Amino acid sequence: MGHSTYSDTAEEPRSQGLFALALGSVGVVYGDIGTSPLYAFREALKPISHDGVTQAEIIGLISLIIWTLTIIVTIKYVLFLLRADNDGEGGTLALLALLTKTGNGHKAFLMLLGLIGAALFLGDAMITPALSVLSAVEGLKLVAPTMENAILPISIGILIGIFMIQSKGTGLVARFFGPITALWFIVMGAGGIAHIFDDLSILAAFNPLHAVEFMLREGFIGIVVLGAVFLTVTGAEALYADLGHFGRRPIQWAWFLLVFPALTLNYLGQGALVLKHPEAMSDPFYLMFPKWALLPVVILATAATIIASQAVITGAFSLVRQGIHLGYLPRMQILFTSETNTGQIFLPSVNTLLLVGVIALVLGFGSSEALATAYGISVTGAMVVTTLMAFEFVRLRWRWPQSFAILTLAPLLALELVFLGANLLKVHDGGYVPVMMAIVFTIVMWTWKRGSAILFDKTRRIDVPLEAFIPMIEKKGEHAPVTVPGIAIFLTSDPETAPAALLHNIKHNHVLHEKNVVLTIRTINKPRVSSRDRFKVEKLSERFTLIELRFGFMQTHNVSQALAQLRKSGFKFDIMSTSFYLGRRKLIPDAESGMPMWQDRLFIALANTATDPSDYFRLPANRVVELGSHVII
Repeated sequence: MGHSTYSDTAEEPRSQGLFALALGSVGVVYGDIGTSPLYAFREALKPISHDGVTQAEIIGLISLIIWTLTIIVTIKYVLFLLRADNDGEGGTLALLALLTKTGNGHKAFLMLLGLIGAALFLGDAMITPALSVLSAVEGLKLVAPTMENAILPISIGILIGIFMIQSKGTGLVARFFGPITALWFIVMGAGGIAHIFDDLSILAAFNPLHAVEFMLREGFIGIVVLGAVFLTVTGAEALYADLGHFGRRPIQWAWFLLVFPALTLNYLGQGALVLKHPEAMSDPFYLMFPKWALLPVVILATAATIIASQAVITGAFSLVRQGIHLGYLPRMQILFTSETNTGQIFLPSVNTLLLVGVIALVLGFGSSEALATAYGISVTGAMVVTTLMAFEFVRLRWRWPQSFAILTLAPLLALELVFLGANLLKVHDGGYVPVMMAIVFTIVMWTWKRGSAILFDKTRRIDVPLEAFIPMIEKKGEHAPVTVPGIAIFLTSDPETAPAALLHNIKHNHVLHEKNVVLTIRTINKPRVSSRDRFKVEKLSERFTLIELRFGFMQTHNVSQALAQLRKSGFKFDIMSTSFYLGRRKLIPDAESGMPMWQDRLFIALANTATDPSDYFRLPANRVVELGSHVII
């Protein structure tokens, strides 16, 4: 579900030509779907192949694959969901931000859904690189059977390499992503065409009745097969999550002109090959190619899977950044790997977590076959979540009548639930892994959101309202604090109460600056805020000013830069004679807080891992003063 670059300006990505964007999207958006022919058909054949397969079964199976691609990817994602965007951004959290903006009674349910969707996606970001790199490298055993033992070490080496280069930024490599992946699709399509003539009866698969007959005939085994058929559409969420990067039209053009035809031809070719040579079932993808082409195809497949993994990892980075800005995760260090492009971000803590998770999966499962079972659950789960959220979206934003929304989306939801059910059958085979990961990620995000709300209420009760505080402190009496020259900027999350750092400064140092600014930083439910709308300035008295800085959830919270813009528009201050005051809270757990003790402890642990606000908000390092306080939560 990759999304690697977002521009910080509000310009549409259309400044590049449609062709260039469509080519770029092939690498980032379609890498994941493009690697599924490596294993999807092979895995779908397994449950029915124990006593040989009939012609009807193979045609039915390929028909299932083609129609799954048509209904889920083409209709749901490419034609429908790409239109459901939050100011050009797509993805579960962008959709959640949009729905909570419209606000309705289901807010808690929607929030839970959004968090589960995001959590499943993070689990997915671990499984995708592990599965796709393994399945590509496994092609080596066909080239040189002696290399079977080298598959795991080579895969792990490649995966470590992928995570090591994250900090360097992907801008350099990214320009090759599109062309390499496009070449991969052309090679796949060509391999398919070469084999369709092995048995032209495979073309009957275009008739959806064969898929229906297959399901009716196979019964329970058909449902097991469905779980594997679903592997053909892994990565469809990427289309949606990447909307902000490429825009709708390039993604649609790439799908209809290159990706969909290449995938269809390849699956038809694999089907025809197995009809003619049933022994090719062991690895129908690689066996489509003549001996001399095997090694180049394995190398190309490895390159394609590396690109697909890259897309998912960048996707995870940008999802976590949205989560931080929307208040579901603690602040983390976000590094920018590109001077010009703010979408190219690197989160060291997320990178390390993903690397550990991916290596553990490769070692724990050991082969792409074993991993394929674990894979489906997170993908189907995320899709069901998106469909449920899309239902709210079409009612609230497009004003569809409820009955029409149900008629349109219920068949889709039913299909996805069947797929989810088919995948849940694999829970004991390793499917529990993504489920456990999703549960952990969901609990973390929910704890952070809930704990932050409780903390806000607690401090609110003991805080002094700003309106009452200013006249009180400005009264000249013998206890008045000493006035010192310069400007003090106090950061606070609640503009209505006097910042804790300001109160401590007066209480302990008995001083008040000539000019005092109470600064709040807000992230709004839109991807970007233009620099015109960046700040709101309100003069409270001679000595006190209230400033609010607004950022979108895809933007960097660079406070120094925003204040420099503010200076241009006439607010006078010199950043070198300005001090920034931050309140630092030490949290102490309390059983009465409204959260169970374990959740209290988890919240405090999360709060302790949060990045220092002065780094996060890009404050000038030598001008920051921190004053601490204890809060029982």
